[in-house]
Amino acid sequence: MKKLPLILLMTLLALLNACRPSRPVISPDSSSYVETGLASWYGPEFHGRPTSSREIFDQNDLTAAHPALPFGTIVLVTNLDNGRQVTVRINDRGPFVKGRIIDLSYAAARMLDMVGPGTARVRLEVVGSQPAPRSQPSGYILQVGSFVVPENARALYEKLKKDFPGVYISAFQYGQQTFHRVRLKAASEAEARELARKLAGAGYPVLLLQE
Repeated sequence: MKKLPLILLMTLLALLNACRPSRPVISPDSSSYVETGLASWYGPEFHGRPTSSREIFDQNDLTAAHPALPFGTIVLVTNLDNGRQVTVRINDRGPFVKGRIIDLSYAAARMLDMVGPGTARVRLEVVGSQPAPRSQPSGYILQVGSFVVPENARALYEKLKKDFPGVYISAFQYGQQTFHRVRLKAASEAEARELARKLAGAGYPVLLLQE
């Protein structure tokens, strides 16, 4: 009779262990980490707001929110429904909806062709890490366009260079994709806002960034 409480206690502990979440503990060097599940995306509502890493969220950057991967982790995301892939940098925490494993930026969701559906079945693979951007800005950049096709960037550059002689094209490699960004530099916030006003007045969409 004395052994009965011990047996009951052991049974209770076994049941509690079985009910614990099976999500693995993720360390910064989890280069072999692979996860499969449902992805969602976020964009305009959070654009320009601080993320959990204190970096300002830019819906046009290839970033994502994950519940546990360290900030700066580079993740290859594969859309299991269409085979498309994109590489993102973790800079936020989320998603906060049960059953979802990652929240992608609008730009990343667009590359996976999941903006319309809102969610997609994906596989996550950690492929490296990247330091967070500098917190102190050394200048301002105005981005007028970002193109995969270099001829499109060149065409916009030709349109802008007469009225904006400081315009230039900056190539940026992200994963296996190269983006050709049409940009201008400004030494101060006041100069950047004046350039943004002129560009917007000429009908160009402008993204103001801090270096």
